[in-house]
Amino acid sequence: MKSVPVIAALALVCATNLASAEAERVGTATRIQTAVNGDYGTVEVKEPVHRDERIVTSKSGLGEFLFRDGSKLAVGAGSVVKIDKYVFDDSNSVKKLSIKAAKGTFRWISGNSVSTAYSIVTPAGTIGVRGTKFDFYVGPDGRTGVVLLSGSARFCGSGGCVQLLRKCDCVIAKRGQRPALTRASRKTLTALGNTKALPFLSGNQQLSGGFGSSVGCGMNVAAALERDANTPEKNSPRSSPSKPDSPGTPSAPNRPDTPSKQATPNAPSNPGTPNTPNTPDPPDTPSEPGGKRGHGYGDKNHSHTHDPQGHAYGGGNGGGRGHNK
Repeated sequence: MKSVPVIAALALVCATNLASAEAERVGTATRIQTAVNGDYGTVEVKEPVHRDERIVTSKSGLGEFLFRDGSKLAVGAGSVVKIDKYVFDDSNSVKKLSIKAAKGTFRWISGNSVSTAYSIVTPAGTIGVRGTKFDFYVGPDGRTGVVLLSGSARFCGSGGCVQLLRKCDCVIAKRGQRPALTRASRKTLTALGNTKALPFLSGNQQLSGGFGSSVGCGMNVAAALERDANTPEKNSPRSSPSKPDSPGTPSAPNRPDTPSKQATPNAPSNPGTPNTPNTPDPPDTPSEPGGKRGHGYGDKNHSHTHDPQGHAYGGGNGGGRGHNK
């Protein structure tokens, strides 16, 4: 007889547990890619997720989840996250929603609850949500990166707090160190030590339309690689013509041809016109008495040999002009 109350008590505990388990449903899986597992087995689309449940995605997995207050969480490849605290009220909002991200990459979009109700805990610090959309990454060593996409957020670590106020503001933090505020770019992936750290921004993983654009903040790796590949091709034809152009300018030195126009100065070398001064031949007529040689009017045999300027004006032979040449 004593066993009856015990059985009844056990039945009541089980019923209570089932009811509490039912009450612990905090959201629903809206998209599953490859493999996503929870504490209750494989997660499928339209299946619920529960408070305190640990969600794990495969190396190529992707899960998108919608919470009861309209908040959204995307869990990228190779990630581990736990829905730590969830306190729901009757006005379609939560009093407290806390998520612990152990590793991997995520996108968060706030719902209808007050911003102070949300917090995301990482090994390097806590993200305070302020009506926000942002991506964040947690590396194997606990290194954390946060990139703001809209709204505002605050990251607090052991070394202090940093405010993210503008789109593409970025915080990178390590355990025990003060978080550093920067602007997101492809260098952010290098700083996080993983080119696939933020796949929704780099384009390595695509989200559904309800989560917004899958690329942004200058981190589209695929487009960047395509630009890098095309840049040398565009530059090489430009450089090749430029190289012939530079030799072309050296060929311009052939303009010494214009100096060769000093041949026109050579025209002055036509001192043939100066030779006309030999018209003073009339004064040579007085040579008839003395017959001076070399003036071009004397003996045939001596007319060109004794002319001091080499101007032969011999009598009748005309052969003396060969000296002018």
